[in-house]
Amino acid sequence: MSKAIFITNVDGKPGKPGQVYYPLAVRTLPQPTPQGRELLVKLNAASLNHRDLFLRQHLYPGVTFDVPLGSDGVGTVVSVGPDVKNPQQWQGKRVILNPGLGWKDSPDGPEDPTGYKIMGGTKFYNKGTLQEYVTIDETEVEEAPEHLSDAEAAALPLTGLTGWRALVSKAGEKNSGKGAAVLITGIGGGVALTVLRFAVARGADVYVTSSSAEKIRKAVELGAKGGVSYKEEGWERKLLGMLPPEKKNFDAIIDGAGGDIIEKSVKLLKAGGVISVYGMTVSPKMPFLMQAVLKNIDVRGSTMGSRKEFKDMVEFVKQHKIHPVISRVLRTDLDDIASLDSLFDEMKQGSQFGKLVIEFGKLGGESKL
Repeated sequence: MSKAIFITNVDGKPGKPGQVYYPLAVRTLPQPTPQGRELLVKLNAASLNHRDLFLRQHLYPGVTFDVPLGSDGVGTVVSVGPDVKNPQQWQGKRVILNPGLGWKDSPDGPEDPTGYKIMGGTKFYNKGTLQEYVTIDETEVEEAPEHLSDAEAAALPLTGLTGWRALVSKAGEKNSGKGAAVLITGIGGGVALTVLRFAVARGADVYVTSSSAEKIRKAVELGAKGGVSYKEEGWERKLLGMLPPEKKNFDAIIDGAGGDIIEKSVKLLKAGGVISVYGMTVSPKMPFLMQAVLKNIDVRGSTMGSRKEFKDMVEFVKQHKIHPVISRVLRTDLDDIASLDSLFDEMKQGSQFGKLVIEFGKLGGESKL
């Protein structure tokens, strides 16, 4: 049997978006049997993403009560389907799961006409990682980097993929590689911190913004050159003053907030600089100003990534021995709904610095890293 975490609909009626908070429920399911080229993976750990919170608030497309939550997971292959060509390649291996389907290798977006389908909690993809066992096609896993713990490996997939595409594929080598000046807004969330790790490893000079002096301090400890509070008046001038004398402007801004970043970019970015936007937590609109047009600034939307980008990202993590940033690891059994809820509460408050991770069946409380 396999325990799994779902959201549940208490009164039988769908809640109004943003006006509901679906409770968590544990269900016991039959242990799945791998078919065809599938692998049966015993999951060791999973991590939360904001989409899991949005699903509980009915703020995410395709909400369902019939698919376990969770997009990020790491586990051990315990059996293989009859059509797996080389069972010994996978048997007993620790793997991380590609968090989505429908996007092979196109640089433009998903090839599947129905779009990209992310694991966990929606009607579009019937698998999730908040469960003890899951089957998945052998083409949709990568061997977990040996230097990562289970918690770190579970923290990597969705934020790593999103951050890789935003920084590498969208901002480009010239604007995010060695010697480039990169600004990451809203440091503290999983994607922003992953971008920080990647950009530092690529040789870029990284600067950050946050409303928290403590988060800026921690970002500097992770390799950022400096940072400012975006609540300060004229923060963009202060940030430009931190650049080395030979650098007058930033090459790229990696943004997950939206709001007034295009207005600020006119001063911050070089001519032809890039804003790579992977989210809009502050505002659903970003006015594109004529000053930005005259400066040839590119605004590029970026979301998740392809199977190829996932593989490239994992290989980069292996090569550079990168460790995802983790805020808290909860070691618990999936029956412990109250402890799982505490992680969601932390996400709602926005107090975490890094990923929130659950290690299954490892009773013994929690750790803060």
